[in-house]
Amino acid sequence: MPSHQLDYEILGSSAQTVEIILDPGETVIAEAGAMNYMTEGIRFETRMGDGSANGVLGKLWGAGKRLLTGESLFMTHFSNHGQGRQRVGFAAPYPGSVVPIELGQVGGKLICQKDAFLCAAYGTQIGISFSKRLGAGFFGGEGFILQKLEGDGLAFVHAGGTVIRKELRNETLRLDTGCLVAFSAGIDYDIALAGGLKSMLFGGEGILLTTLRGTGTVWIQSLPFSRLAERIYEATYKAREEVRAGGK
Repeated sequence: MPSHQLDYEILGSSAQTVEIILDPGETVIAEAGAMNYMTEGIRFETRMGDGSANGVLGKLWGAGKRLLTGESLFMTHFSNHGQGRQRVGFAAPYPGSVVPIELGQVGGKLICQKDAFLCAAYGTQIGISFSKRLGAGFFGGEGFILQKLEGDGLAFVHAGGTVIRKELRNETLRLDTGCLVAFSAGIDYDIALAGGLKSMLFGGEGILLTTLRGTGTVWIQSLPFSRLAERIYEATYKAREEVRAGGK
């Protein structure tokens, strides 16, 4: 099914929002809870999955696959039922960048980490992709199951901090396991040891690195949410310990 053609505007810098501009009859699908605001002519409906499956069994199968990624069974469909163009805004629950990706320009398929998807044009199929190697699944930061977006329209993913786009031409790229956001078809995903024993134990870069090989596009985030959460936890824990020590 051809995807609906969307217009959009990216708002903000450090904590971005994407504002989708819908013509009458157009629809955008989004993760539950991602909507910030919408104009009067927008109507929304919660459905099981992305709307591409036909029949009850197809919808249940699609919903079951989403459960494997840890996402909600349901997605929200926002449609323009008004007159003229209407707007709806989406943002992720933590600071970062919103990245628009034309799926038709990257081979019609995008693999992304399971919490990166924000919203997409109606007609986009949202499924799962299993890592080909058990090692990558068990030890890679993105897990054994990744999200797969397929279609020919616009999709929007969210990443922490600054987003860097790399074009690989039969090349290999290694990166921190948490920094991977998404990659296009033609890229092989695996993990590898970070280096020698001393480097792995004391280098501060972790034991494993994500390894990407092939020809295609890779999106990298400078501040994974896991890294941000770790720093917040450390600061909170130290402050709590200082308060306890001062009270003794």
